[in-house]
Amino acid sequence: MDDPYRLSDFLSPVTLFGGMASDCFREGQLGRCIAVNEGELPDFAAADLVVVGCGERRGDEAADFDDAGPDAVRRSLYELFHWHRHLRIADAGNVRRGESPADTAAALRTVVSAILEAGSRALVIGGSHDLTLAQYEAYRGRDALIDVAVVDARLDLSTDLPLRSRHFLMELLTGEPNLVRHYSHIAFQSYLVNPEMLETMDKLRFDCFRLGRVREDIEEMEPVLRGCRMASFDIGALQHISAPQPEGLPNGLNGEEACLLASYAGMSARLDSFGIYGYDAAYDPDGLAARQIAQMVWYYVDGLRRGLSEPAPAETEEFLSFHTAFAELDTVFLQSRRTGRWWMRLPDGEWLPCSRRDYLRACDNELPERWLRAQERG
Repeated sequence: MDDPYRLSDFLSPVTLFGGMASDCFREGQLGRCIAVNEGELPDFAAADLVVVGCGERRGDEAADFDDAGPDAVRRSLYELFHWHRHLRIADAGNVRRGESPADTAAALRTVVSAILEAGSRALVIGGSHDLTLAQYEAYRGRDALIDVAVVDARLDLSTDLPLRSRHFLMELLTGEPNLVRHYSHIAFQSYLVNPEMLETMDKLRFDCFRLGRVREDIEEMEPVLRGCRMASFDIGALQHISAPQPEGLPNGLNGEEACLLASYAGMSARLDSFGIYGYDAAYDPDGLAARQIAQMVWYYVDGLRRGLSEPAPAETEEFLSFHTAFAELDTVFLQSRRTGRWWMRLPDGEWLPCSRRDYLRACDNELPERWLRAQERG
């Protein structure tokens, strides 16, 4: 591919398989299907999805850089079977270690920006969770506000802690110029979060979903992710038994729930960057967490296949249309004939992703909370 950014200066080739990775795998496995940077960058524009690793962990307690994490995930990912051969996947390799964490983040930002400009989706397998900032900053200069979702047991807003991985959200949500139109936080655990932080988030009309609420009805998270442009997943949100890591938590999402959220992210027609962070291979001697992340990536790709076939709400012949009224307001709900997903029309004519539960509440003359929150945000 053309290399106007000199991306090859920022990326290390994949050397796990001793050259020609495709020769190391069976027919149908992802390792035989992915266009891999083994010395020459794949064409980002020819791919639907580009995977990039980044072992920067100096924003966390590990205080080091380590490519072992992304490479361990690759070993597991490449062994999985590719069910959707029409989806083209490329692997850009790993972002090289910068002299400082800021240098590494700048390189990651440049790589993700190049992937987005090529019209592909970026999937980052990263080190510490503060790399979410580099993913976010790749959207600068695009003249558009974006909706952002983060899956994490904590709200990383603790400015009294020196670790950047514990306070990067403050910069993401308050830095200038700010690109965040709306923010959603998924699967926080209450005893790990200062209630004052939640009050602040609510005043900003941002949405925060407790772990219990997510597990009770995880399908309600699909419209949340469908409306987002980027999403970030800290594997610390998983139970330690599903993904052994430092400071692992006894409670959290299980592996199946994490895969389902990744699938929802893939299904979104808007979401064009997804990052999975927090993995440390040193705490995963049996490779369980690496296999978990690899399967999340597989489900993300599976969701991408479904999302690409979803028509836009403007294509009315592809939807069932339901006219209803609630709280003296007339509106229309649409249900996709292909996937069964729902949208509702706001007073300004915009179509808001929603769920069947929202439609049933409207039918009972109740104001759907999702509609109300959207109106409060203006």
